[in-house]
Amino acid sequence: MFRTSLSKVPLSRLVFGPIQNAQSRTVTTIVTGTVSRRPDIPSPRVPGKISTPQDFLKAIGRSSETKISIDSWDAFWRTSGWDMKNAGLSIQDRRYILWCMEKFRQDQPIEAFAHEVRPKKKIRGRGPAVQFGKRIRSRRDR
Repeated sequence: MFRTSLSKVPLSRLVFGPIQNAQSRTVTTIVTGTVSRRPDIPSPRVPGKISTPQDFLKAIGRSSETKISIDSWDAFWRTSGWDMKNAGLSIQDRRYILWCMEKFRQDQPIEAFAHEVRPKKKIRGRGPAVQFGKRIRSRRDR
C-alpha cells in the first residue's frame, strides 16, 4: 500500500511510476494542485445558550473548560488534535472533545451525546465477581 504521506511528498513528484498498458504506451500520473491537511469545515452557528467555546466546553462536561482555553469561536472549530496535544491535553480529553465537536457539528443536541467518564472497575480481570457464593476481590491472602 502507499505509505508516504502527501504532506511530505513534493507536489511535482510522480506519485505512481510509469505504468505500461496493454499496447505498450507509457502513462504517467502527476499530482497537481494544493493538498490541504484539513478540509474547510464551517463552524456551526446555533442560536441559543452556546455562543462561545467556553460555553460549549462547559456543556460537554468533564471539566473541559479548565483544560483548554480558546477565545474565538472560529479558532475553536479550526483546532486540531495536534493543537490540543501541544496545549498539553491528555489523549482521552482530546478524543472526547473532538468527538463532541463532530457530534455538535452534525446538529445533535448536547444532552444526547455528552456523558461523564466511565467509573473505574471494581473487580479486575475476567470472570464472575462472585464464585461459590463468595465475592472475589483478589487472590492475595488478607
